Amino acid sequence: MNTIVQVNELRKTYGETVAIDEVSFEVREGEIFGMLGPNGAGKTTTIECLEGLRKPDRGTLRVLGVDPQRESHILRERTGIQLQQSNLPDRMKVWEALDLYASFYPKTTDWEELLVQLGLEEKRNTPFAKLSGGQKQRLFIALALLPDPQLVFLDELTTGLDPQARHAIWDLVRDVRARGKTVFLTTHFMEEAERLCDRVAILDHGRIVALDTPTALIHGLDAEERVIFNVDGPLPASFAKALPDAVRLEVEATRVIIHGKNDREIPLVSEVVNLLTGQGVAFHDLRTEQPTLEDVFLSLTGHQIRE
Repeated sequence: MNTIVQVNELRKTYGETVAIDEVSFEVREGEIFGMLGPNGAGKTTTIECLEGLRKPDRGTLRVLGVDPQRESHILRERTGIQLQQSNLPDRMKVWEALDLYASFYPKTTDWEELLVQLGLEEKRNTPFAKLSGGQKQRLFIALALLPDPQLVFLDELTTGLDPQARHAIWDLVRDVRARGKTVFLTTHFMEEAERLCDRVAILDHGRIVALDTPTALIHGLDAEERVIFNVDGPLPASFAKALPDAVRLEVEATRVIIHGKNDREIPLVSEVVNLLTGQGVAFHDLRTEQPTLEDVFLSLTGHQIRE
């Protein structure tokens, strides 16, 4: 698989503040690569250096084989960019924005087709100010796809969107990758990175603290899964004694939590349910909780991403 983004020892400071501290990574052709971290971690600075919008203090950057600083004119024709904060004139209609931006490139994809593919056909005559948050993001994705780019940069694409709009945008990002594009996105939403990305670089205080597939990062955590349920009365003493080895029982009034590793031959939830039914214990509201990227981030950094 070809490498289309190569970053070696990237560093960027603002006065005494170190935004990016010796960061190195690569992005492979055809993948959705995510940079995950809290606000202020350095995600936007990194992506803006790759886009040629910000000059690094030092480090080597190659995007589609060219230097973003010296050959930015080449990148503009081969990359699509959605900035973290974008805006258009309130009265500009959807079709006018696409038609205007298409004039900036020597060759573009058919923006009429983009309207249909991104679900904006019915909004073609709608002024920008009248669009919903999700519709505005769809338009910005359409603008990013106009030059038929090989690589698409998406910076905090779903910030401020409601859950329904966020899921719709996730589907669009998958569609972009299905077109044969490579996607580089930044996000501070753990679920977004876990669901969308083939590989994730976790950034904290300007440094990459982990880089792998979401599945590998979660499995590498060696964290416990949890089986949670409610009972109508006290658990019989025989239940705790019959639990499998290396399992921890926690009881809070009528709420029961059982902790165990997720590398068992028989799933923990199956063992628990069989034990409950075998002993005639009435239970309800049973659910399982698996380790997530948030657990990975907490383990690596010692704090929640929302801080």
